[in-house]
Amino acid sequence: MTNAHERIRHEGLRSKIMTAEQAAEFVKDGMNLAITGFTGAGYPKALPTAIANKAKEAHAKGESFGIGMVTGASTAPECDGVLAEANAITFRSPFQSDPTLRNNINAGKTAYQDMHLSHVEQQMRQGFYGKFDIAIVEASGITEEGDLIFAMGIGHAVEAIKNAEKVIVEVNTAQNAGLEGMHDVYDEVGLPPFRKPIPLVGAFDRIGSPYMKCPADKIVAIVLTNGGDRNSKFADPDETSMKIAAQIIDFLDHEVKAGRLPKSLLPLQSGVGNVANAVMAGLLDAPFEDLVGYTEVLQDGMLDLILAKKMKYASATALSFSPDALQRFNDNIEFLRDKLILRPMEISNNPEIIRRLGVIGMNAMIEADIYGNVNSTHVMGTKMMNGIGGSGDFTRNGFFSFYVSPSTAKGGAISSIEPLVSHHDHTEHDVMFIVTEQGMADLRGKSPKQRAKLIIENCSHPDYRDMLRDYYERAEALSAKNGGVHTPHILLEALSWHQRFVETGDMRIK
Repeated sequence: MTNAHERIRHEGLRSKIMTAEQAAEFVKDGMNLAITGFTGAGYPKALPTAIANKAKEAHAKGESFGIGMVTGASTAPECDGVLAEANAITFRSPFQSDPTLRNNINAGKTAYQDMHLSHVEQQMRQGFYGKFDIAIVEASGITEEGDLIFAMGIGHAVEAIKNAEKVIVEVNTAQNAGLEGMHDVYDEVGLPPFRKPIPLVGAFDRIGSPYMKCPADKIVAIVLTNGGDRNSKFADPDETSMKIAAQIIDFLDHEVKAGRLPKSLLPLQSGVGNVANAVMAGLLDAPFEDLVGYTEVLQDGMLDLILAKKMKYASATALSFSPDALQRFNDNIEFLRDKLILRPMEISNNPEIIRRLGVIGMNAMIEADIYGNVNSTHVMGTKMMNGIGGSGDFTRNGFFSFYVSPSTAKGGAISSIEPLVSHHDHTEHDVMFIVTEQGMADLRGKSPKQRAKLIIENCSHPDYRDMLRDYYERAEALSAKNGGVHTPHILLEALSWHQRFVETGDMRIK
């Protein structure tokens, strides 16, 4: 018996094994697909290329071919990328990071809905997207009973399977068989007004099953694959990232000494990227013990905290590692088996649970304004970058909410701190801390005017600080005349910095 057949332990389902090209014949023009994947993990490896080839063939004949596509979060070039390159995606939600797909979205070729990840499964369940014709799901195996063993990511897979009329499963033998048992599939959230509290009161509580049940007659095809996830290499922490990380760690240490946090802190959530990994790396030498993670995607930094025994355990919906970290994960999977839990993203990102646990959220931003509003999705107000992802889930509901960024971008031509953000994702009501390499602004309990002075003096780059002071002082004087001094603005100038960059390539006045 081949390794592939050992992964499919249900004898009856083996008869449904076929090639990706054969399985792609189930996908027709105009269908709405739920395709698994979350931040480069758990996405199908073979079906997207086969579907993309169908689209190219149809387009070459002058025929229409396009699909609606709802994922958990971002996938990879061999999923989002190949489908976007074939102009096969007519609609996409909720989060993406592929350059080709991004270009199609910004060119108007693909309709895109950006939304909070905690909302996706609920809206699927309630029919907000319409019906799903097919779910394409990656698994690491199938049990004797026909239950699915998920791979490195769950995301929205539970609702994808439950709501689709047909299911195609890619069984990926490149995924470590030791993943079996790491998943906690809870699918009893329900619909209002009959919802019950989710019975999770500790970050590492198990409340569901290690497996996902799927009726055998719903599975129309099984495709065997042997490919790795999108294991992007993270850059080593640079000086800027380390300065940002040091400030957050110093603040947390201060809160512990003041008695407002336990020495083990509270459950940690970390967004995607190099700065987030730098914070986790900094915690290796920080004076905290028995840390806990409750996050959506678990990356290198949190894995290394667990392997170093600084973190007891962590809960996530996906594991997204660099190649080196993936090797460490595979080499230590027996040690990690009772220290990692993968959950549906409706649980990992659930506002009720985040609030209950008191999660400390740390996420990246594109820009912030002087009052603490944050833009994490749009460049110059109009161009979609990746999406809001789960940052809003943790920002609004977390015990602490940090937003981090270098103070400038594009070699200093862009300030990350401006009079007014060009797009609002997280309002001043939710953001507690802004952190750049220049400093930190603690916005808790501050009025807009107090926030502005803190952010300008602590977070802005020296090249822009005088410009920000000048704007604020003139805005305050003008607003005093108009009786609107609570949040001073000069409306004709508030977005002028962005317009100047669009016209000249630099926000600075020269």
